[in-house]
Amino acid sequence: MIEMSREDFEDLVGQALDTIPTELTDHMRNVVVQVEDHAPEPGLLGLYQGVPLTERGDWYAGVLPDQISIYRDQILTICDSRDQVVEEVRITVVHEIAHHFGIDDERLHTLGY
Repeated sequence: MIEMSREDFEDLVGQALDTIPTELTDHMRNVVVQVEDHAPEPGLLGLYQGVPLTERGDWYAGVLPDQISIYRDQILTICDSRDQVVEEVRITVVHEIAHHFGIDDERLHTLGY
């Protein structure tokens, strides 16, 4: 396990978001990404809660934003170095954004996420 301040961890999440191509981020709608200190269950690194873009229809209006949560405690627990944290944050952010685009876990695992 590695120690890291919340501020440093949030910076890494921001840096991971900056690596997402604008061709994708231009299509992200009504979603927030946030850092949570503690995961609701052990082993959960991130969580997407919302309605994926592929499932939104004419009925989708006036709803609260989707949420992507990145769990600081769980990522820091499985990492032994800052470099590992950087890579795990990047993978987790990409994984959860993929859910926003409607890509399921099976496909993500096939792609290496």
